[in-house]
Amino acid sequence: MKKIKRFMTSRVVIVFLLIAVQLFLIFWSAVVLAQNYYVYSVTNSVLAVVFLLYLMRSSHNGPYKIAWMAVAFALPVFGVALYLIFGGNRISGRRKKKMRFMEEALEQSAALGDIGPDGEPISEGVTNRLDEECSGAARQSRYIRSASFTPVAENCETRYFESGEALFPVLLEELKKAERYIFLEYFIIGEGEMWDAVHEILLDKVRAGVDVRVIYDDIGCAVSVDRHFDETLRAEGIDCRIFQRFVPFLTARQNNRDHRKICVIDGVTSFTGGINLADEYINTVQRFGYWKDTAVMVRGRASWSFTVMFLTMWDYLCGQGKADDGEYADFLPSPEVWEDIRGSGEVQPYTDTPMDGEAVGENVYLGLIQQAKRYVWIATPYLIIDEIMERSLLSAVKCGVDVRIVTPGVPDKRIINETTKNCYPALLAGGVKIYEYTPGFVHAKGFLCDGEYAAVGSVNLDYRSLYLHFECGVWMHGTDCLPDIRRDFEEMFAASRLLTEPDKVSAVRRFNRAALNLIAPLL
Repeated sequence: MKKIKRFMTSRVVIVFLLIAVQLFLIFWSAVVLAQNYYVYSVTNSVLAVVFLLYLMRSSHNGPYKIAWMAVAFALPVFGVALYLIFGGNRISGRRKKKMRFMEEALEQSAALGDIGPDGEPISEGVTNRLDEECSGAARQSRYIRSASFTPVAENCETRYFESGEALFPVLLEELKKAERYIFLEYFIIGEGEMWDAVHEILLDKVRAGVDVRVIYDDIGCAVSVDRHFDETLRAEGIDCRIFQRFVPFLTARQNNRDHRKICVIDGVTSFTGGINLADEYINTVQRFGYWKDTAVMVRGRASWSFTVMFLTMWDYLCGQGKADDGEYADFLPSPEVWEDIRGSGEVQPYTDTPMDGEAVGENVYLGLIQQAKRYVWIATPYLIIDEIMERSLLSAVKCGVDVRIVTPGVPDKRIINETTKNCYPALLAGGVKIYEYTPGFVHAKGFLCDGEYAAVGSVNLDYRSLYLHFECGVWMHGTDCLPDIRRDFEEMFAASRLLTEPDKVSAVRRFNRAALNLIAPLL
């Protein structure tokens, strides 16, 4: 009873109730307007024409436009009001201007870690060598540099983690090694065993004079931490910032979330992937069966790109609106530290933002699919893809590529899972192999291509990750951890149910899936 009372009086319930009241008032206004048939008819006709013209001229992709047209058609006037509140990537001009410095600072500051002893960019030599050895890798690397501003690096140590349990002790040990700074940026932080262990180390490091900073997303942490969690951390000496407070107002700002998972230690060691700092990610609590997730640790020059990603977000949240390159340079490790690290292949972190209209995460994935000659294996918790992604997957199959996708056997969100299953028929008919991970929920986001390329990060195969959220990942070519990624995929296949055809469902469920498919880009 106490838990129920606490939940009912939590800020999440209160915020959603206030938002529900606002939605009701908008709907009621539309109903009142409909009572005057002439005014309603004229208003609806004018709004429909203007709205359709606006959508056709917008930069949204085709399925997203169609989804909003369907909403506006089903709910005249009210549907247009919903679009004005929630529609698409509606970052205001003022916010875009304020955020623009993030791209400029990232481009300028990422280059600080790319300067060799001769004063020339190291990455240029790497890409020139790739031109001769593997032109496909060179093209992908150049795209990431152009779109994400992060340079490719070589001689980096990489380590792949097939679960949160495998990552957890290594993460703790690396945090204990911090001498200058620890930067943490996560979509979800949940109070419990995982966070308590991390928190204890952070407090020790603060007492030792280490600069410890934390960024978390307020919606991601709406039910997992106290509303004043940031104030508590600051009182302990851990500097903390929140990405966009979860407020009880209808606003498109809530569309854009910080979904990144970044841990950087001294600009030398970094972690990214799908694993947040909460107990379900290490399976000390179970919510949807076994929680299958993955991550990558990078040691070396590439970690500087993650450092700059964090610092640009930090400066934005602090309201600076500009970056001091000299200040960023203060966080650079000594070149000797990077030079002492050895690893094979090339590593290139990347970030994706909703500010520039460039779907970096999706384009990295598309590049891997197009690059594949033998196979491309994919793990994703959600499969809500657009026509371009679907066509690329089907084209790869026709070229003789073994395309496999692992999705959850136990869903975390049933509506999203129904939408995911709605993508199955066309893919299965085209020869894509789909595996449902029977032990539980797959939260991993990873691509493996021919055992030569991989991408691991925070980017789901759904509209929100690909177009609306701040995301990150790491592209790898020929690195030491690729055999481990392949082994993990093979173990996932063995533990999964291979679908040969879509499951038979009732007519009502087919109708529901068809309706969901129409609005899938909005989910």
